[in-house]
Amino acid sequence: MTDISQLNKPQNRLEPVEGTIESISEPRTVNLKTGGQAQVADAILKDDTGQIKLTLWDAQIKMVKPGSKVRVENGYITSFKGENSLNVGKYGKLNVIEF
Repeated sequence: MTDISQLNKPQNRLEPVEGTIESISEPRTVNLKTGGQAQVADAILKDDTGQIKLTLWDAQIKMVKPGSKVRVENGYITSFKGENSLNVGKYGKLNVIEF
């Protein structure tokens, strides 16, 4: 299991990361590069070592709420405007341990 404090640089194929959803932003609609639109929301994922922004897409937004415990498998880290963000991506999986 990876501690959130270790997620400090862009990388792919992470070991599983577990944490608690601290908060979730209001979903917003974005235009996709492939055409079409999607809903996206930013959540704060926290564990005993730190916190990171978790990007949630479409159905993932409704899977969690503040206080939910989740595990992200095969996720990846991106950096945008100096802020790191954990992403599930199409090869990853968001598992809700406790809603």
